[in-house]
Amino acid sequence: MISNQILQDTVTGIKSITRVELCVMDTEGKILATTMRGMEEYEDEVVKFSESAADSQVIRGFQFFKVYDENELEYVILAKGDAEDVYMIGKMATFQIQNLLVAYKERFDKDNFIKNLLLDNLLLVDIYNRAKKLHIEADVKRIVFIIETKTEKDTNALETVRTLFSSKTKDFITAVDEKNIILVKEVKPSETYEDMRKTAKVIVDMLNTEAMSSVNVAYGTIVNEIKEVSRSYKEAKLALDVGKIFYSDRKIIAYSNLGIGRLIYQLPLPLCKMFIKEIFDGKSPDEFDEETLTTINKFFENSLNVSETSRQLYIHRNTLVYRLDKLQKSTGLDLRVFEDAITFKIALMVVKYMKYMESLEY
Repeated sequence: MISNQILQDTVTGIKSITRVELCVMDTEGKILATTMRGMEEYEDEVVKFSESAADSQVIRGFQFFKVYDENELEYVILAKGDAEDVYMIGKMATFQIQNLLVAYKERFDKDNFIKNLLLDNLLLVDIYNRAKKLHIEADVKRIVFIIETKTEKDTNALETVRTLFSSKTKDFITAVDEKNIILVKEVKPSETYEDMRKTAKVIVDMLNTEAMSSVNVAYGTIVNEIKEVSRSYKEAKLALDVGKIFYSDRKIIAYSNLGIGRLIYQLPLPLCKMFIKEIFDGKSPDEFDEETLTTINKFFENSLNVSETSRQLYIHRNTLVYRLDKLQKSTGLDLRVFEDAITFKIALMVVKYMKYMESLEY
């Protein structure tokens, strides 16, 4: 259904060009859009005209026209005047609104199709049949982006994204909940994941500038057929969730870059607790003081390089070695040994995951 604002903009635009007063009513005589006052008195005439067999008629100084939506009467247009040129303008207005109905109905149908496609609500045969009916190519590479806004129903962000991709007729923008905007983007044969990252950066920068919205963007993998779009959506959703736990400092997160965080996210909590207990004998690795944790994180950032880590921490090499020896005594793990370092890194991530999951229960 076309919004009343769109109808009002249409009749106002036509009047500004033709100088002919117009009014759009529903089949019960309710005014939806008008360029003049006092049209309420034509309610009965509109109802009678709606029930008649005529497609156009002159009544009390106005020319009446019917607008159909797939053979179903949707609107009645009134054009002021009974001259031939007014009749022509009334027919043009009818044609314009008829086309708007078709366009908005197709847009609604496409939006509904994309939502059901993302949520896996369609049978395989229905996917291809409906895609063909809606003129959506099935064998085209696509990828799904999820844009998470900080506030619910962020209409500014939604409109900014629509404006950004308005020229890309093969891209689809929709929403399946209150906070997430979904972009199903066509991927050209020459485009790579680096291009997808650049697209995500453009979205983040544009929304920060235009809509004043701080957003997180996650995206899945590139799929080759329309039936696989839901997989890319699930991957993007997983990337968004995993990113909140392990990569909270990033505004953009790709499913392909989740690394070991993706595996940890799928572990059951009892198994995580058992792992921490076995490795640290019940002591949590995040209970270390801030100095120790900073040292550990910087050591990992520098790929276990003692010299580079001590340089970045502005401490003597021997001081760093002392801290690592102290950590080894308390945990039994020597971070200079690759296997122990991996165990400790995973443990830190597991604890972070456990804390996040426990926070969701409250």
